[in-house]
Amino acid sequence: MGLAENLQNVRERVDRALIRAGGPPREVLLVAVTKTVGPEEVRALAALGVIEIGENRVQDALRKQEALGDEARLFRWHMIGTLQRNKVRRVVENFAFIHSLDRLELAEEINKESLKRGRKTPVLIQVNVAGEETKHGLAPEELLDFYGEIKDLPGLSLQGLMTMAPLVPRAEEVRPVFARLRELHQEVARRFQPGGDWQHLSMGMSNDFEVAVEEGATMIRVGSVLFQTSEEG
Repeated sequence: MGLAENLQNVRERVDRALIRAGGPPREVLLVAVTKTVGPEEVRALAALGVIEIGENRVQDALRKQEALGDEARLFRWHMIGTLQRNKVRRVVENFAFIHSLDRLELAEEINKESLKRGRKTPVLIQVNVAGEETKHGLAPEELLDFYGEIKDLPGLSLQGLMTMAPLVPRAEEVRPVFARLRELHQEVARRFQPGGDWQHLSMGMSNDFEVAVEEGATMIRVGSVLFQTSEEG
């Protein structure tokens, strides 16, 4: 299958997962992870109505934006990888959303660069729910204190949480990870009453996005399931 067919397949799977989840209607934003593809594939996404683009590395994203020229402004660019302080200025200038806030000095740097430009940068706090040593993010027990430290920074728009689940043979095995992130999101809401911007759960990737949607995801980050060909399965 090509990109259009893969995208339709993902959207149908999301719709079925929403039906299984029940509850009130909920939009799930599809963030296309383009770290393994080039500008032409990104350009093709726009023709299919996908404008949310996720990149792990700042330099890779900037190269694609340069190659796309004016077309780069068609998209909302999401920084989904680990962010270093020395890259914050470029991210605030060129990205619409940051998914990987996980330490105070990073929050302060994003705040500083955002205020220089007269903007509030939408951010998600990354939580390492599974406690994997190879993954970044706050420990769950650190979240409430961290939120309290950064909630009044005027250059940040705190919009929710992000996590990466372990890579496992069966997606069902990571359901507790997604359920716990949802609970943490609710705990923040109860403690701090953050208002309407506090709405997002960025969780679920190509191998487990359906379970994430069932557990409340409002954003999924998918790449390989979009760009694989029929020969690759």
